[in-house]
Amino acid sequence: MCLIAWNWQPNSPTPLLLIANRDEFYARPTEALQWWPDAPILAGRDLQAGGTWLGVSRSGRLAAITNHRDPAKQRADAPSRGELVSGFLNSNTSANDYLHTLAPSAQNYNPFNLLVFDGTHLLGLQSRNKRVLRFAPGVGAASNADFHTPWP
Repeated sequence: MCLIAWNWQPNSPTPLLLIANRDEFYARPTEALQWWPDAPILAGRDLQAGGTWLGVSRSGRLAAITNHRDPAKQRADAPSRGELVSGFLNSNTSANDYLHTLAPSAQNYNPFNLLVFDGTHLLGLQSRNKRVLRFAPGVGAASNADFHTPWP
């Protein structure tokens, strides 16, 4: 089970506190947290597909992703969801614009929840229903179901 939890306090000196774990197939090759030599990204790296599951940029952007657990919806030929995280971190696009541009093509990927922070706004995209969420201040979480869904 992957888990992302946060405390979003936009008017405080520390607007976003985040904790997360990655529960992936142990045999999947990865690199440890480091600054990427080819991009302004601090993250672990998926050596199988090239993306990441959680990272920050030198400009203060953050992105994280969980899969939406639905074995019936998994496709072996789907592009890596990790490219959505690194794509946001490499861009200068606002969180809102990035997610609204991505939403119409979300079905091209295996189901996911994408959390993005552009330094000002914290938003999420649930790929199953192409829903973009703007999070209210406070504590929130995502696991392998939709945002704010209880999960065992």
